[in-house]
Order: sequence, then C-alpha cells, then structure tokens
Amino acid sequence: MNIMMMTNTFTPHVGGVARSVEHFTAEYRKRGHQVLIVAPVFDKMPEEENNVVRIHAIQHFNGSDFSVVLPASGLLDTAIDRFNPDIIHSHHPFLLGLTALRLAGRHKLPLVFTHHTMYEQYTHYVPGDSKRLKKFVSNLATNYANLCNQVIAPSESIKEILVERGVTTKINVVPTGVQIDNFKQGSGTGMRMVLNIPPDAFAVGHLGRLAPEKNLEFLTESVALFLKKNPKAHFLLVGTGPSLQTIEKVFDREGLHKRFHYIGLLEQPLLAGAYRAMDVFAFASKSETQGMVVTEAMAAGVPVVALDAPGVREVITDDVNGRLLFSETTADFSSALEKMAALSSEELQNLKREALKTADLFSLSHSAEKALLLYEELEKQDFIKEEKEYQQLEPILSVIRSEWDIVKNIVDAAGAALDFHDKKS
Repeated sequence: MNIMMMTNTFTPHVGGVARSVEHFTAEYRKRGHQVLIVAPVFDKMPEEENNVVRIHAIQHFNGSDFSVVLPASGLLDTAIDRFNPDIIHSHHPFLLGLTALRLAGRHKLPLVFTHHTMYEQYTHYVPGDSKRLKKFVSNLATNYANLCNQVIAPSESIKEILVERGVTTKINVVPTGVQIDNFKQGSGTGMRMVLNIPPDAFAVGHLGRLAPEKNLEFLTESVALFLKKNPKAHFLLVGTGPSLQTIEKVFDREGLHKRFHYIGLLEQPLLAGAYRAMDVFAFASKSETQGMVVTEAMAAGVPVVALDAPGVREVITDDVNGRLLFSETTADFSSALEKMAALSSEELQNLKREALKTADLFSLSHSAEKALLLYEELEKQDFIKEEKEYQQLEPILSVIRSEWDIVKNIVDAAGAALDFHDKKS
C-alpha cells in the first residue's frame, strides 16, 4: 500500500506528532508498505531523507519552534503523481491539513485524520489569543474532522471529547505505539555518571518539548518544592523548547541548580538511558491527547506521577504503575513525589514491573496493525459516486467541492465562535 503522510511537524522538530509520524512510518515500511511524508522545512534537517517532500515554511512562528507552511501545490501535484498514493493521512486540520483535503478531493483518495492535539491549548502562539479564538480553533478542527473519511483518536478520552463536540465521521482509537525494544537498551547508570547524579540519589525526570502548553511552570515549582524537602533528590530534564529559561530560573531562584541536570535532544540508545536514569517520571501536561512520553517512560520501567487528564488516565492506574493526581496544587504534586521516594525497594520494583506490563499494551506493532486495517477498509469503499453523464466533469467538480468544503469549514467555525461569544456575553 502507498501511504501519503501530511504533517506540519516532523524531525528535527521535537513533539508528539513528529514522533508519531516517525514511528508509524518506520513500522509501515518494515511491513513492506511505501510511505511518502510531506512536511515543512525546519532548521537543522537531515541532509538525506527517505521519501520525504519538504515544503518551504516560515521558521519560528511568533517565537515558537513551529514552522508555518507556504503554499506549494505544484510541487505536491508532481510528488503525488510520482508516488501514486492509495490513501492520504493528515495529521493536522490546518496548513498542510487543508492541502491534504484538496489533494484527496482532486485525486479521489480516502482521507484519514488523526486528531493528535487539543488545538485550543495552543492559541497562545497566535496574536490576539482569547476565548473566542479558542472556540474558533476547536470548531475548525471539528469541522475538518467531518470532512474526512476516517478519524483516529489517540485515546478513548479524546474520542469522547470529539463526539461531544460534534464529530460525526467514524472515529477509531489508535494510540501512537511505543517501540518497546528500544527502551530495554540504554544505561541508566552510565547516564547518571555522565550527568553527575549520585547512584543513591532519588531522580525525578521529565522529557519532552519544553513549551508553555505543557504546564511546565507548575511542574517545575512542584519538583523544586520536593527537592527542597529532600536533599538527596535530583531532577533530570531532557528536551528543548521556549520554556527552558523559565525552568532554569526557578531552580536558580531556589538555590537548587546543583541538583538540576539538563540535557538537550537525545537519540536512542541515549534516550532510553535517560529514562532508565530516572526513579520516577513527572508529568503535568493537560493538553495531551495521549502523552507518548508517559508510555515511553513505562517501557523503560519507570513509574509516573501525573495530573489526571485525557490521554494520561488511560495509561496510569493510581498506586499500580504510578500516581494519578486529581488536584492541581504544587503541595499535592510534591507530596506524591515524596511518597514515591519513601517507598521501599520492593514496593518501587512492583511499580516498575506494572509499568512494563502497561507499556506492552501500547506497543507500536499493535497500533500499526489497527491503523493498517482501517486503511484497508477505506480502500474498499467508493468515495466518488456520480451518474455516468457527469463522469467527464468529475475532475473539475472534485476540485470545486474540496475548495468549497474548506471555505465552508472556516466560515462555520467562525460563526460558531461568534455564537458562543454572544451567549457568554
């Protein structure tokens, strides 16, 4: 099968969507399928990439680490003709997501959309952020989903939210799977030696894109409070992003900089080594649809302390493979970390064993199998059903319909946002 992936974020960008596309692509190719990835240009991209079409983009949009894609329909038409896809899989409702909608209509191909992100949580990157804008973005994503042939939700929580918001397209839950074997390698002991974390220290860790929507200010204050009460505790942070300076300032302010260990981007097996250097993984984001780093941590045998949120509650079972907190206070989060640090060696090992069992339920192999079955079902369906006398006009009608759907989608979302504002006023 020829699968065309269209995404606004891809390597070297750090984030859940980029990693999801990377992981699924690797698994599909391993199974003999062809995958073409369409993604924006990013700084420090790999010089050589296998079947990747890069679209020129504006870098570091509004101070973020995102790119804004510029129109490139001619380049994509050439690429799609050469690749001859059986299916188009869109990973965003905006920018290249709209291009995916046009291409699917023009070439009479089924369109799959994975709702990776709670987009209203990211409007702070756009000038004029407001409740109206959040509602507009939410409705735009919902309307986009209804223009697709299949929607994938990364978790049951997100599926429920999408149904409540009015998504009528068929929704199936397919988590982004973890490459389990990758996290069995790597040396936690070696990583501690490199970072000067004592062997007997209780290491709290966090890994991911360091950005405001990840609730990192709350997480940092909570961890700092824990470290102040526990002189043998250390904090290990892995990743990059605009919130790094904010995090560093908190540990400097509290006089904890000697027990704060930061390392940037890591590839395997160093990535697994970083996880395995942790005694517990701390996670406070409420904007996730799945929380891939949570399942990765568990694949490395690391229990997790996290706030209850969509995509997280499906993974963490309180007091079984970690702690799931239902109140968002630094005192409660810090207290949960203290209780983890106070566990006996046997109790901590029990949590680690349960974490490993949980990770097995989220294997990449299992998730890829589910996604491929959805693709195969869509391939069997007829998407263009017209009377014979209209067949000669079909190429033009397909384009018109797709363009109209896009315009209507934007207008509908704007109207719903204004209605919402009027009712609140």
